[in-house]
Amino acid sequence: MKKYLAVIMIISILMLLTVGCTGNRTNESETGGKSGTEQSESSTIDGKAGTEQSKSSTTDKVTLTAIAVTHSLTKDIDTMTHIKKMEEAAGVTVQWEQVRSGWGEQKSVLLASGDVPDLFVGWAINDADFSQYPGLFQPLNELIEKFAPNVQKMFADHPELKQLSTHSDGNIYGLPRYQRFWPRNMIRQMINKEWLDKLNLEVPTTWDELYNVLKAFKTRDPNGNGQADEIPMDWAPGTGSFNATVMLSGYGIVAAFGDGTGWYVEDGKVKNYFVDERYKELVQFLHKCYKEGLVNPEVFTQDYTKYQALGRGTDEVPLVGFTFGWEPYDRVGAKWAPQYITIPPLKPYADYDGPVYWDYNYYGLNYGANHIVMTTKCENKEAAMRFMDQFYDPINGMQVLFGALGECIADNGDGTYKVLPPQDPQMDPGTWKWTNTLADAGPMYISDSLNLTLGSDMQALAEYDKVYKPYLDAIDVDNDVWPGPFIKFSQEDNSEMSLLWADLSNLINSHYAKWITEGGVEAEWDSYIKEMNNAGLPRAIEIRQKYYDEYKAKQ
Repeated sequence: MKKYLAVIMIISILMLLTVGCTGNRTNESETGGKSGTEQSESSTIDGKAGTEQSKSSTTDKVTLTAIAVTHSLTKDIDTMTHIKKMEEAAGVTVQWEQVRSGWGEQKSVLLASGDVPDLFVGWAINDADFSQYPGLFQPLNELIEKFAPNVQKMFADHPELKQLSTHSDGNIYGLPRYQRFWPRNMIRQMINKEWLDKLNLEVPTTWDELYNVLKAFKTRDPNGNGQADEIPMDWAPGTGSFNATVMLSGYGIVAAFGDGTGWYVEDGKVKNYFVDERYKELVQFLHKCYKEGLVNPEVFTQDYTKYQALGRGTDEVPLVGFTFGWEPYDRVGAKWAPQYITIPPLKPYADYDGPVYWDYNYYGLNYGANHIVMTTKCENKEAAMRFMDQFYDPINGMQVLFGALGECIADNGDGTYKVLPPQDPQMDPGTWKWTNTLADAGPMYISDSLNLTLGSDMQALAEYDKVYKPYLDAIDVDNDVWPGPFIKFSQEDNSEMSLLWADLSNLINSHYAKWITEGGVEAEWDSYIKEMNNAGLPRAIEIRQKYYDEYKAKQ
């Protein structure tokens, strides 16, 4: 499997030489943005031991090759016992190549070479790749009918998952994930309540009140160690994930802020908040905070690992006052999480009387397309399909999401299961999950009949999210939510959207970082809007509006 990375390196060198001579550039596609017991030897529908039918056509194990794009924390897939048992049940041995970072740069080179593995797993392939590289990916429709009983049952139980998996040409090229348990919002904004209490401050409700709190965090030593080491505000790298752009929800915008693309729907009209005047005002506010040292100075240069580590402070004190994350234990660690509370959306100013919402990401959190994909280069497609089907056994899917039985999940012996606390007492449940399994990156089906008691972190979400419930309940899901993974562009439109997004995202990312760190949004806003329009924003909106209207008409 190392040959695939070797191919990437060789072609990259050749591309660099070509660029040096011609000045050509390669655009990238738009992306969609950030927790045992022995299994059956066969493909099963209900997770119980069955017949040997899945291995009936083979006497020796088939060797498959796979590239898996995972979280940076995820351990080697070769060491995951639940994945090994799935290989055994399907009668295959998988040679894994794992990519934890840099896939965006590597992918186009590898796909263009055509020298691809049998399978792609995780955050590897999107719908645009099917259009950009026709003939490279295997249609699965007939293979599912013959060799994938788990997938068939999943589609029967949840027809929307078949819709999600069906490309615009009627073919199924990739299989989904469905994880069922996740809430409506991905992001929570949190603040150190002990710091507030120590400084006799109230929980902020507006941007101006937040500014005053951040000033106090910087100057009044709230962690009490006598050093000016507090970081009043911090957010995750980029424009998505756990980012300050979610503050736009307090200004009446409904979006899945974690994906970082800016697309949202308002009164049935597709828009992009990166060209909205409300975004301009937020950037002005964030620049004001950054200029006065209230924002982590490395907010645009840190990677996610550094972002997480900084949030967990030191052994003696917490360091970050106001931040964004999945939940406090995941963001600041078990030691300091009790000091933090989640707080409601912040209004932009005190007399703002418009709508206030919160991050809405139910579709993105619970559904995902193309988490396992077969290529036409695969020589034993039956064996590959049997292995793919293993992910959709509900018991296997549960382990893909939370980790292996016996290590991460307890089998209670009565048909019920329970997510276990981390074996490492220094690790929070979310990090433990991402370390021990594919987690949200994996292909899976969490059936509605699965009786699983969730871990402490997921149970705590209900409590943390009480502050957001009224704002999420106020959202008109039918008319003000972009349906994300359920939109399927045609090959032509997918290709056009990919090219458009390459230019648009470059403009968005560069201006966002520059305006917050250096300023200039007021003087450059009009020219920026012209640049975005010239880069094809009106056309991108037109395409998305067409598909949104078609989607709505079918509901």
